[in-house]
Amino acid sequence: MSRLYAIVDIETTGSHANANGITEIAIYIHDGENVVDEYQTLINPKQEIPVFIQSLTGINDEMVKSAPTFEEVAPIIFDYLDGRVFVAHNVNFDYSFINHHLKREGFTLNSKKLCTVRLARKILPGLPSYSLGKLCRSLNITIENRHRAAGDALATTVLFKMMVDADEHQYIDEALNAKTKEEVLPPYISRLQLEGIPRQPGVYYFKDKKDKIIYVGKAKNLYKRILSHFSNNDTHKNKQDFLREIRKISHQVCGTELQALILENVEIKRLWPEKNKAAKHPEKRFALYKYEDQNGYLRLAIGKKNKYVDSVFLFSSIAEAQRLMRLWCEKFTLCNIFCDLQKSNIGCIGLENKVCKGACILQEAVELYNQRVNLMIKEVMKELPSYLIVDQGRNKFEKSCILVEKGALCGMGYVTEKEVPTDLEIAKLKLTPYPSYLAIEKLLSDFVANHPQKQVLLN
Repeated sequence: MSRLYAIVDIETTGSHANANGITEIAIYIHDGENVVDEYQTLINPKQEIPVFIQSLTGINDEMVKSAPTFEEVAPIIFDYLDGRVFVAHNVNFDYSFINHHLKREGFTLNSKKLCTVRLARKILPGLPSYSLGKLCRSLNITIENRHRAAGDALATTVLFKMMVDADEHQYIDEALNAKTKEEVLPPYISRLQLEGIPRQPGVYYFKDKKDKIIYVGKAKNLYKRILSHFSNNDTHKNKQDFLREIRKISHQVCGTELQALILENVEIKRLWPEKNKAAKHPEKRFALYKYEDQNGYLRLAIGKKNKYVDSVFLFSSIAEAQRLMRLWCEKFTLCNIFCDLQKSNIGCIGLENKVCKGACILQEAVELYNQRVNLMIKEVMKELPSYLIVDQGRNKFEKSCILVEKGALCGMGYVTEKEVPTDLEIAKLKLTPYPSYLAIEKLLSDFVANHPQKQVLLN
């Protein structure tokens, strides 16, 4: 083979590069047949080595005290790696660490990568485990000085040579083809699995080894968006831990990016994935409720939204609720007490400024007062029309429909162009119901404001 491989292993003070140092590195230069050169050294990380890592690796603070710093050995490490294929067991970990520290010293590493975890799964399928220790036991490869850079890297050279010899289907050449982008994928995600993801809008799900969904995202192009998670070498702990946890990817195709945004919002609140921290905060919503008191007067009350109780109107905050209620109370000459704007039943403010006509002191007929309450509700509801957003579907034979009832999401789905409903009740039957949230309602209102031609008002 004409190319040279740099088979690498490092020991570190922690799991992410931006806050941890390298304590040891071993590099074996391999020509596909034999090791032709090597470099190994302890490194002073200029920080304390945690006790549990000392126990795991056997490297303690005293051992690295007189070792060179990474700054001192960076030129040597770069010379060994530059122009060679970077090979490691779970390559993204070692590469991200070394690249991060090289960048801090002014070196730019731009190597092709090979992951021996991923290659072993393809070239040597059916083994019980692909962790380095268990894989080597299965293949009778001896590891001397386990969890030390030279010991693990030397075992990886033996493993790599075995895979070169057994690579009947040219998986190594395929992985090094830049078009496959295989080297950027987490070790448990195959290129074949990624290639099965469509280039359409939709929602995707990352799952852990127990098949539990740990992250939900939306995309205008599912394939490109999913790949973007893996195509940068972010060295932060959260990103590195996240990539290690991903074992499976699934997805739902949507007709439009708007549908994908809505479905993402709904799914995050339904599944509560561990990694979607920013979008999981519960919404605080307030509602306007109507009830009849003992004297037959209709009263209005502002309270927290209760999904089991029918409401007249929804508000995003208590401040918005009170502001609108004051406007409606004055416009329709309703009682402050009966509209939940005055907590005390003594001395209605509305009587003083002649907004209230005396319902609170039983001086106005029930029928007259209730007529104005119902008129107010009717006028308010007119401001919240029910409509469909009709757009392209998942294929050319269908249309996507988003059903909005009185400003809130009611359902989504797909129909043929001839089946697009014009009646609210028929639309409810044809489409899948979905819950509505503040973020979704803002998306919907902004969309119809910018795309009025896609709004179809319903009877």
